[in-house]
Amino acid sequence: MDVSEIAEKVAAGDRRALARGITLVESARPDHRAQALDLADRLRGTGRQALRIGLSGTPGVGKSTFIESFGLMLVAQGLRVAVLAVDPSSARSGGSILGDKTRMERLSRAPQAFIRPSPSQTHLGGVARRTREAVALCEAAGFDVVMIETVGVGQSETVVAQLSDLFILLLAPAGGDELQGVKRGIMEMADLILVNKADGDLKPAALRTCADYSGALRLLRRRPQDPEGFPKAMTVSALEEAGLAKAWEEMQSLTNWRQANGHWEAARAAQARHWFEEEVRQGLLAALTANPDIRATMRRAGDAVAQGDMTPDSAAAEVLATLAKRR
Repeated sequence: MDVSEIAEKVAAGDRRALARGITLVESARPDHRAQALDLADRLRGTGRQALRIGLSGTPGVGKSTFIESFGLMLVAQGLRVAVLAVDPSSARSGGSILGDKTRMERLSRAPQAFIRPSPSQTHLGGVARRTREAVALCEAAGFDVVMIETVGVGQSETVVAQLSDLFILLLAPAGGDELQGVKRGIMEMADLILVNKADGDLKPAALRTCADYSGALRLLRRRPQDPEGFPKAMTVSALEEAGLAKAWEEMQSLTNWRQANGHWEAARAAQARHWFEEEVRQGLLAALTANPDIRATMRRAGDAVAQGDMTPDSAAAEVLATLAKRR
C-alpha cells in the first residue's frame, strides 16, 4: 500500500482513497499503525477546518434519519458532508452490522457526501478508538461538515464531546424515565438539544418535551463557551424535514460566536492535548500487557480473586506495587 499515493488522492478529495485511509488508521496491525502515522504526518495542515458535529441520543430516537435529512439539506446548499457512524460491536463475537449506509440510502448516493460506518469494538464512550483520526482524514479530503454519530448507549457517550465542535443531543418526544440516565451526564455537555419526531400525533408531546428541557437547561450552570441563550432545546422532524434549517442557523450562530471569542481554537487545543494523553495511556497499557512477566502476575492475581483468596482492590494494589518496584 503506497501511503504517499493515498495521501495525494485524499488531499484531492478522492472518496475511495479516503475510505482506504480510514481502513488503514483503524487497523491494529503494527505495520499498518506505522503507515497510518506516516499518512497523518503527510496530511497534517492540509485541507480545511471542517465543522465537527457530534450527535448522540438513545437508540430509536432517529439519529440516522436525522443525519440523512440534515445531510441532504447541507448538500443542497453546496457543502460537502462526511458522516462517521459508530456501530456497537457484539461482546461475544466482536462483529458489527455496519448498516448505516442502508439506513441513509439517499445521502449515500450524493456525490458530495461520504458515509463511513465503523465498529466500536471494545472502546467505550460511544465512539471508536480511531474516530479522531478518521475525522482528520475527512478534513484533509476537504469536507465542510463532519458528523459523528455515536453508538447510542446513553450517558457514557460524552467522549464524543472531545471530538466535536458542536455536541447535539437528539431526544424522542415524551421520553420519560428511560432518559433519566441520559440527562445529567449528556445534558451538561450538549450545545443543542433537538427533540425529533415532532410530527403527526407526536407533535404535541414533542412540544411539551422541548418545553420541559428548555426549563431544565435554564437550571444548569452557565458555561463560558456559550453566548446568551445557549444551550437551547428545539423541535425538529427528520421525517418531514421541519426545523432542520432553523437548527442549522443556530449551529452556525453558536460556531461564529465561539470563533469570534476565542473559544473555538481553545477547545480544539484542549482536545488535541486530551487525545495525546489518551494515546500515551493506551500505549503504556499495551506495553504493560505485552510483558510476559506482568501477564503472569496479572493471571495469578486474577486467579486469587476468582477463588476468593483476595479482594479485587487488594489484588490490584499488589500488582501495582510489583510494577512500581520494577521501574
